[in-house]
Amino acid sequence: MDKESLSDRILRENAIVLQTMLDHRFVKDIKSDALSKDVFDRYLVYEGAFVETAISIFAYAAATAQTMEQKRWMIAVLDALANEQIVYFERTFALRAIDSSAFDVNTPAVAAFRSGMLCIAAEGGFLDIVAAMFAAEWMYWSWSKEASACHISDPMLKEWIDLHVSQGFAEQASWLKRQLDLAGEDLSEQACSRLSTIFGHAMQLEIDFHDAPYL
Repeated sequence: MDKESLSDRILRENAIVLQTMLDHRFVKDIKSDALSKDVFDRYLVYEGAFVETAISIFAYAAATAQTMEQKRWMIAVLDALANEQIVYFERTFALRAIDSSAFDVNTPAVAAFRSGMLCIAAEGGFLDIVAAMFAAEWMYWSWSKEASACHISDPMLKEWIDLHVSQGFAEQASWLKRQLDLAGEDLSEQACSRLSTIFGHAMQLEIDFHDAPYL
């Protein structure tokens, strides 16, 4: 019998919290083309603020990566965040006439998401960051694949979904999964359990974060 990979173990142990996020109201509203403009606008501002934090998170990952291949990958991620995703938000805010300064990005769940994910990066090592970002990116890729097949009338929302089913994003999610599997071959039970816990914590932060645009 083949040994279970670390990423598959993490997904199995966190199946309930992952499914809770995949069944979130935000996801269901998108799939049914029922997400209101106000909710999406708030989400965009909150998510745009987090992308800036994600740049810091991946910078920690680049600094703590063990191989040049890992460092190069992280540098490419940083470039995409700074020169593609940030540009998307700037352009989208302009097209939707969103004044991001009019929104409170320090509401408890939004602030907790940023600080919680940044804390994992600042206080942990490379694999801690990989586990947390695997949670975020595997989750987004999973539900966006389903949402991309649904009718989405808001073109900016459709573009956001398409970003998360692009080849580049799929490769990123798969790369994070592979890093966990490669490392898991030599990790202790305690270390594997720690990474699974980090994944679950990051997923709960995501759930609370996606509640915030409705509040």
